[in-house]
Amino acid sequence: MSAPAPRVPRVLSIAGSDPSGGAGIQADLKSISANGGYGMAAITAITAQNTRGVHGVHVPPAAFLAEQLDAISDDIAIDAVKIGMLANADVIRTVAAWLGRVRPPVVVLDPVMVATSGDRLLDADSEAALRDLLPLADLLTPNVAELAVLTGAEPATGWAGVLAQAETLSTGSGTLVLAKGGHLAGDLAPDALVDASGRGRLTTAALFAAVVKEAEGNPRFVEFGGARIETTATHGTGCSLSSAIATLRVSRGEWVPAVREARRWLREALRHGESLEVGGLGAGPGRAGHGPVHHFAGLWSRGGLETAPTAAEVEADWWGGIADVRAGIDDLPFIRSLADGTLDRGAFLGYLAQDALYLRDYARVLAEASRLAPDASAQAFWAESARGAIEGELELHTGELAASDSPATSGVRDLEADRATTAYLDHLLATAARGEYSVLVAALLPCFWIYTDLGARLGAGGFGDAPLRADHPYAAWLATYRDPAFAIATRRAIEIATDASSRATPEVRARAAQAFRRSAEHELAFFAAPLAEAAPLTEGVLLSS
Repeated sequence: MSAPAPRVPRVLSIAGSDPSGGAGIQADLKSISANGGYGMAAITAITAQNTRGVHGVHVPPAAFLAEQLDAISDDIAIDAVKIGMLANADVIRTVAAWLGRVRPPVVVLDPVMVATSGDRLLDADSEAALRDLLPLADLLTPNVAELAVLTGAEPATGWAGVLAQAETLSTGSGTLVLAKGGHLAGDLAPDALVDASGRGRLTTAALFAAVVKEAEGNPRFVEFGGARIETTATHGTGCSLSSAIATLRVSRGEWVPAVREARRWLREALRHGESLEVGGLGAGPGRAGHGPVHHFAGLWSRGGLETAPTAAEVEADWWGGIADVRAGIDDLPFIRSLADGTLDRGAFLGYLAQDALYLRDYARVLAEASRLAPDASAQAFWAESARGAIEGELELHTGELAASDSPATSGVRDLEADRATTAYLDHLLATAARGEYSVLVAALLPCFWIYTDLGARLGAGGFGDAPLRADHPYAAWLATYRDPAFAIATRRAIEIATDASSRATPEVRARAAQAFRRSAEHELAFFAAPLAEAAPLTEGVLLSS
């Protein structure tokens, strides 16, 4: 039995709104989603801002913020909380009281205190309330200016000073502190996770980071290096990083791997931010602002924007996509004469001989599908299908051939595959050799599906009532087309193949659809071969395969 899928982290952002979408609540929700979480939001303030600055701030009553928080926590189990802009003392105390009641498992506080211009955003009463809030957080993520305010010092001008202030803050608050060097001058942009409280929360750091340092008195910190990324798209970096860490702390289980992955994600988002062309980027001297990071750059490039189809949609697309091939099979004289009983016996036995040759390698390809199968159920299905091809179908063919005294059937083992059989097997064996499970099982599917469909329609009178007569010369053979066990196996094959394709990338899914159609075309050529008929639908494709 497969392990259950990990639960999606449910992360609440308590922050202000940025209508330009680059910072605040909007950045938090994008970051949470980009890192695999379900984002929620309680809005502390409504701002009028863009990539060039803040034009105004409206702070709703703190009592309404309390209603938002209670409404969420009364209904939803919250795994982590990220706290951003808290505009005044009433808002801060409201959040503190709620945290005291609910006690979320993970709390990350990004103390928004200093504007880009250097102006202080909070009055003295609000700063005092914020300091009281710090011990309720698990991690603080101040920038250089905010770290200085919280420690009562001048902003550090070097990395050593930032680390010293982070240790002071961690000691005084009892929390972890993420020291950030992004606002320092120089070619490097280091960060460090600092725990100077002596609580030992970084004990597994050496497993995840290249640099683990210990200072006297047991303050520990894990340093994360990295070259500075030259970009103007830096709006909302602090919001984005803190909310990503909160999300990843839930899914990764520890702080160090959460911070490391959040930084990798943010650095990717920074590298691609300017490609969004949001805001004043390139608008001319004096007008360019700071655009947002590209929160979904990695997801868009690796996963694409195409909605994945369901297995049922794949099934409908594949079957509908070979309607012309199926119509061509129906119209073949071999199929028509097989149905009405007028098919020459020699042509029928020649078909059986080629099918016997086909089944030997087909069984090998089925066995390879079993080897590549991602789960035990599919593995067992393909293995049983391989056994059935040898012990069931091949034995039936050779028995029928042995019962005939036709020269066409002498020495079946010495027969050579004709052009149609060889082309079909070359296609299947080459697909198997490439090792793409989704593509391989798509290529195997027509040999199930087309035969079952023919059998069902033969039995339902779709080709006239001749196949239903007891005196039909091929009655016993046609009955095998309608075998209920084969119909059940075909349905299972369809489910496995279409489910695998629905879960694949768009590129793999396209290759699977192509392999499916190619096999269907080979089926047409295979049915046409006994009467040496041309196959105009497939000739050009088959010759190039």
